[in-house]
Amino acid sequence: MIYLDNAATTFPKPQSVYRKWAHAMSAYGANPGRSGHAFSQNTAEAVYQSREKCAELFGAEPENTIFTLNCTHALNFAIKGVARNGCHFVTSDMEHNASIRPVYAAVKSYGGSCTMFEAVEDEEQTVYNAERAIRPNTAALVCTAASNVIGLRTPLRELAALCRRKKICFIVDAAQGAGTLPITLKDGANIICAAGHKGLYGPMGTGLMIMDGTYPLKTIIEGGTGSASESITQPDFTPDRFESGTINTAGVIALGEGVDFVNRLTPEKILAHELALCRRFCAGAEKIRGVRLYNIITQINSDLYAPVVSFNIGDIPSTEGAAMLSSRGFYMRGGLHCAPLAHKKIGTINSGTIRFSPSAFNTEREVDMLLKALEKIALK
Repeated sequence: MIYLDNAATTFPKPQSVYRKWAHAMSAYGANPGRSGHAFSQNTAEAVYQSREKCAELFGAEPENTIFTLNCTHALNFAIKGVARNGCHFVTSDMEHNASIRPVYAAVKSYGGSCTMFEAVEDEEQTVYNAERAIRPNTAALVCTAASNVIGLRTPLRELAALCRRKKICFIVDAAQGAGTLPITLKDGANIICAAGHKGLYGPMGTGLMIMDGTYPLKTIIEGGTGSASESITQPDFTPDRFESGTINTAGVIALGEGVDFVNRLTPEKILAHELALCRRFCAGAEKIRGVRLYNIITQINSDLYAPVVSFNIGDIPSTEGAAMLSSRGFYMRGGLHCAPLAHKKIGTINSGTIRFSPSAFNTEREVDMLLKALEKIALK
């Protein structure tokens, strides 16, 4: 098995993550923050240590680092939390359904509207396009850090500066990019939403909402928090305000170990390794007759892309092409990748694409083996 579907979830995880999760299931089995006994307190301390690690990675305070079930969960908290009657949202034309669907749900609920701007390789043009989309009633600019289809990055720092000038909330979907790209509150984002199970190498069922505290959010879920139990109203302090019910305790403890893994390797080295594999794949695939690349990562343009490449094999439907590769031991995702906007942008809304997305654990040899398999399929 050669797994190259890491944009969906990274696999394998570091062995240390598996060990930490297994240990947490037995050593930290009490409900954190719900009881005064030592078992519960020890569990709560282990959770807090993971919270601190995640906060440090994104330049945040621990109390503003919220554990969620996934990035989609976090984006719903953020987007619906800033929505108001008649509000307007701005998004890029590459957004994943995890952000665009909550935006449209909020627009429908609050009688608002949404404008999309075109994201391009020219970062100045992208910022210009975003600025033209902003209106006096804009509540937030919601933008992916990088497309999960073609890997195109957005200029987060420049967009953050734009949002500060316009006094609007900047929400970043960091599902593609957390753990590799330099994404931090220090660069101006107000809310960063991330998946724990992707570039942070944590278990599935983990996510993060990182806030700078500038914009107060309404809640979309209320319930028991283990704090302020005498009140029937939801606490107004974080992280409790957004962590109703029991969190995925073992998962978030293991997520902290995933963050440790990323820090040991460093995001810069992980990104460089994954981009090098993408460049190798693109260079080889370009030579195979019938293989079409929808984004080509080279040494020159590497700083504009996250390590994701979309392609198709001749006229073979992407899902069928992915199945053919799967039968040969190469696991990648075909279809629309829950991102129809990006596929409309590149003209593949009817066919979808096959997605190549490596991780820190993939090798040059695996890429070469994939290229040989592609050549055999394309020549048939």
